[in-house]
Parts: sequence; C-alpha cells; structure tokens
Amino acid sequence: MIFKKAALVAAIALAGCSQVPAGNVGIKVYLLGGAKGVDTEELGPGRYWIGWNEDLYLFPTFTQNYVWTASSIEGSETNEELGFQTVEGLAVTADVGISYHIDPDKTALIFQKYRRGVDEITDIYLRNMIRDSLVKNASSMEVEAVYGAGKTELIEQVQKDVTAQVSDIGIIIEKIYWIGELRLPPVVIAAINAKIGATQMAQQRQNEVQQAMAEAQKVRASAQGEADAKIMMAKAEAQSIELRGDALARNPKLVELQAIEKWNGVLPVTMLNNTMPFLPIK
Repeated sequence: MIFKKAALVAAIALAGCSQVPAGNVGIKVYLLGGAKGVDTEELGPGRYWIGWNEDLYLFPTFTQNYVWTASSIEGSETNEELGFQTVEGLAVTADVGISYHIDPDKTALIFQKYRRGVDEITDIYLRNMIRDSLVKNASSMEVEAVYGAGKTELIEQVQKDVTAQVSDIGIIIEKIYWIGELRLPPVVIAAINAKIGATQMAQQRQNEVQQAMAEAQKVRASAQGEADAKIMMAKAEAQSIELRGDALARNPKLVELQAIEKWNGVLPVTMLNNTMPFLPIK
C-alpha cells in the first residue's frame, strides 16, 4: 500500500514536471494570483515543476532559420510569399528567408515584449517587420532597380531596419535574404529584358564604331609614316644629287677618270669623227 502511494506521488510529480532541452531557455509564466506575470528567472536545461496555474515557454538559443515562400513544400503549406510595390505602383512578390538567434540572457524581456513563443514571434512579428520594411523601401525604387542591381541594396536595408527594432530586446538578426528571383508580371519582365537587350545592342554598336575608328586611325598613321619615309628618301636623294653635282663641278676631270676606270679596253664600233675615247680632241 505504501509502495502504491509512493508510486502515485511519483507519477503525479512527473506529470507536473516539464523539461527544458539542451540549447533552450525556459520562461515560467504564472497564470493566476498576485504573482501573475513573467518569472524573471530564466530556466536552463533540466526538469522543472510546472503547476496547474503555470506555463512554460521554451526559447531556443541556437540559430533559427525560417523561409516565407509561395511553395507548398518549403516553409509552410500555405502561400507565405511577401508582396510590395515599386514607385511605379507595380506589384512584386518574393520569397524571403531569415536567420536569427536569441540572447539567452534576454528571454524574459522578449516574452514580456511579445507574450508569445519563438514560433509566434517568427510567424507574426518578424514577418510583419520584414514586410513593412520592404513596402517602405521599395516604394521609392523603380522596378528596374528592384529587379536588377538594386535588389541587393533593398534586402540589406530591410535587414538594417529589422535589426534596429529587435536587437535591444535580445533577438539577434544574422541574415535576411532573397530566395530565388523576384516575381513581376510577365509583361513587365518582357519590357525590362527588351530594354536591357536594346541597351546591350547599342553598347555593342558603340564598341564597333570605336573599334572602326581605331582601325582607321591605325591605317592613317601607317600611311602617314610611309609618306614621311618617302619624302625623307626623296629629300635625301635630291641632296645626294646636289652634292654630286657640286663635286663634279669642282672636279671636271672626275668623269673622265671614272669612265677610264670602268672601260674594258674594247673600242666602240662607231666613233664620232674617229675620235679615240677619253682622248681630248682640240
């Protein structure tokens, strides 16, 4: 009989115990009485007696990762994509992810702020913060910027906004990020792609024109170089002729000497006035 009573007491005691697993911090909440509210003592890993008028909330201190997507096989089964508008009023939807962790020394403060567990804080408060920041920041951006190079700047600004709202209470944002491509109406994507294609084509044509101009400049430079070389050769030839003429004028016997040096000793068949070559006739 005593054994049965002891077993019953033990069973009741175990039924009233709750466990705080490793990597978590527990917060005990009083539901009734004058002590109703949040216990300021964080409960580390272990087993704790939780009375009938108390609740235990668990806050994991390791990194939490959640994604809000349109896919039914990632994140939630329902469509949780986030939507916003650009400065032109064009609707954009996107899949967004978040990674964060909780400061174990501020779990009581977090619960006092939101009165929710970590899942509710993620699904409601953090999601709304991200969505509101997207709406605010994208409303001043053109659709081409959001769809192109500006989307990195946009998500970085969202992370800054959310971090500023929750860092003081102990939620440490590690990363807020896009998942896949942003989704725009097909006609808008087609228009953007057409504009990008036209810009690339114009750039290609400009590059071709610059290349042709460079080739033409190269040909002109080559032709100018050849012309300059010919002029220099002509000037050198003229100068050479002039120098030779001056030399012959100063030395009239030089021509006869050169002729004698080159003569092979054979008399010409035809001679003017039967004159021997190289012999002056007076």
